[in-house]
Amino acid sequence: MKVQDLHLDYFIVEDILKAFLVNEIHKFGFSSLVLGLSGGIDSAVVCELAVRALGADNVLALMMPYASSSPESLEHAEIMIRKLGIRAEEVVITPAVDAFFLSVPADQLLRRGNIMARTRMVFLYDVSARDGRLVAGTSNKTELLLGYGTMFGDMASAVNPIGDLYKTQIRGLARHLGIPEALIVKAPSADLWEGQSDEDDLGFSYEAVDLLLYMMLEKRMDKQAILDEGVTEFFYDRVRKMVVRNQYKRMMPVIAKISGRTPGIDFRYARDWQEVK
Repeated sequence: MKVQDLHLDYFIVEDILKAFLVNEIHKFGFSSLVLGLSGGIDSAVVCELAVRALGADNVLALMMPYASSSPESLEHAEIMIRKLGIRAEEVVITPAVDAFFLSVPADQLLRRGNIMARTRMVFLYDVSARDGRLVAGTSNKTELLLGYGTMFGDMASAVNPIGDLYKTQIRGLARHLGIPEALIVKAPSADLWEGQSDEDDLGFSYEAVDLLLYMMLEKRMDKQAILDEGVTEFFYDRVRKMVVRNQYKRMMPVIAKISGRTPGIDFRYARDWQEVK
């Protein structure tokens, strides 16, 4: 199998995701959203889709740099802001983050990265409460499956239009949507510390892991069939362990069932209640 096997009809994907955003946001009486615009491809795609679905007046972008953030990230975020003609606000998270960092050793990068991700989400949800906007998520399918994200940080959102698209499919959709090439080809990074790179953290490329995940999930191939495609057993076992171990990150908090209708188990959507106006 080849990465090209993951290709989608991006005209159809665009229509589905625009309809998703309109339906999910209007369903609960909202009309606008806010998202963190990082300068990366994922948030750029979500921002573009949101503007096409809701209009530029209903999309607010938040740029949330830290002292060590790459200047290029802000430059790329501003490219999208100018391209789409949306409102944007810049919130420097350094003072809030540094207050937490006082008790976290400098070499504990994972803890520090989680603090930064959760601090950004605090600001996003504060703007959500201030303006009555829903928070749009920007985590893709690859990240969600691998658990490569921070619970209640970058993984938090009210609606996520790209959570069922692998990273390589995000790149295909980005080109379809006309996202500037500089954002598409740059090394993926959460910009949590200087020089940080997604693929360096993971130890493999998105292309390689997307193809493996596709064989595991969409094709439902067994281990031997996947190894016959040239995947090493070490890579297969490592990725499978990541997917299984991080299932808790993809779930709402598990609730012990006592009653006949438990939130999140058998009361997931108020379909038999009057529609919210």
